[in-house]
This record gives sequence, C-alpha cells and structure tokens, in this order.
Amino acid sequence: MSPKVLLVIDAGVNLLLGVLLLMFPFGIAAWLGVPQPESAFYPTILGGVLFGIGLALLLEACGRERNMGGLGLAGAIAINFCGAGVLAIWLIATPPALPLRGQILLWAIVLLVLAIGLIELLVGSKRT
Repeated sequence: MSPKVLLVIDAGVNLLLGVLLLMFPFGIAAWLGVPQPESAFYPTILGGVLFGIGLALLLEACGRERNMGGLGLAGAIAINFCGAGVLAIWLIATPPALPLRGQILLWAIVLLVLAIGLIELLVGSKRT
C-alpha cells in the first residue's frame, strides 16, 4: 500500500472522528453510548483538532502537485500511537461504566487507529 493511500485512509478516520466530536453538543455521545461530560467544550475542541489533522493529511496526500504540504507520514504515526495509546490506557485504568456498544466503539477506535499507525510505520520503514 502506498503512503499516499495510507494518508488518505488516515485522513478519513480523523475527519470522521472529528465530525462525531463536533456533533457532541447535539447528543451524538448518548446515541453512541460513550461518556458524556457536563460541558461540550473539550469534546468540540478535540473534534476541531482531529478534523484539522484530517485536512492536513489530505493536503499531504493530494496537495503536493500544487506545492501544498501538510502532515507527513511520521507525524501521522506519532498522532495515531499517542491517540490510541491514551484511549487504551484510559479504558484499562479507569474502566468506564458504559453500555456494551460504547465499549465496543471505543475499543474499535483504539484498534483501528493503532492498526493504521502500525501500517504507516511499516510502509515508512520500507521507504528508507
């Protein structure tokens, strides 16, 4: 798989997670069965950051022809490992009282983001 394809896939995941978090004030968390803090401030800010990361990944993958760079493969790997690691540690260390669908969703996110990071790491290491 090419680095460009990986960046586009990674961008799609970040954009989707960003949109879900941006929808937090509209009750999406309850519907998904994930924790709901009192304030929507931090989830919404995180949604904006993840959406921005997704756009940066798309710029890196598709903007080179127009001299527009974004977030490279190494940065994407770091973000994926940090994000998946923090969420996994949180799920293990502080098992939340969540419905099964919420736990499945959060563990699926951990596995998906970790898998993308590992694939990017393998592809990146073959390029050097």
